[in-house]
Amino acid sequence: MGAALKLLSDAGEIDALVANAGVPGAGKLTDFTSEDIEKAVRVNLESPMLMAHALLPRMLERGEGHLVMVASLSGFAPTARQSIYNGTKFGLRGFALGLREDLRGTGVGVSLVSPGFIREAGMFADTKASAPTGMGTSSPEEVGAAVVEAIEKNRGEITVAPFRQTALAKFAGRHPELAGRLSNKAAVKAGDEVARGHTEAGKQ
Repeated sequence: MGAALKLLSDAGEIDALVANAGVPGAGKLTDFTSEDIEKAVRVNLESPMLMAHALLPRMLERGEGHLVMVASLSGFAPTARQSIYNGTKFGLRGFALGLREDLRGTGVGVSLVSPGFIREAGMFADTKASAPTGMGTSSPEEVGAAVVEAIEKNRGEITVAPFRQTALAKFAGRHPELAGRLSNKAAVKAGDEVARGHTEAGKQ
């Protein structure tokens, strides 16, 4: 936690924050240690909140600035093997959208960028797991472009995913029980792959 706030201090005057750090948090809850859970919550949720808290006074004083929280479609849709990750991303989504309303009219913007499955970088690339078949992927460059658009146009929320992914995530958000029944096997397979890859990467 101290490292995140030290980063802000070392950076000097900050016009925009892009809170993009995250850990997967994939797997069964019983396979996590309490330290694993604390790390996921600290990196994915607590650090962005504290960084925003530290930056806001100066941004409000200037009447300008922008905070971009990079969440995930997992902030819309609960899925098997993602209870910790879902929890942090649902929390980050709620924090960002609520804070945006608090700051409306102040000149300080808050945006949420929610990627789906990303190729070439991130948890699937890092763990060599495969994204679920037929869902498609997006590129890191597309996420970067969404961040720029969020700041330049003061967009409240942008999803970065093929239409099918976005539609299914929003459907799951409205109908979690039905969506969970339909997607459980595929979600378990993908989540187990990510968790296994993350564990193996940590041993290297």
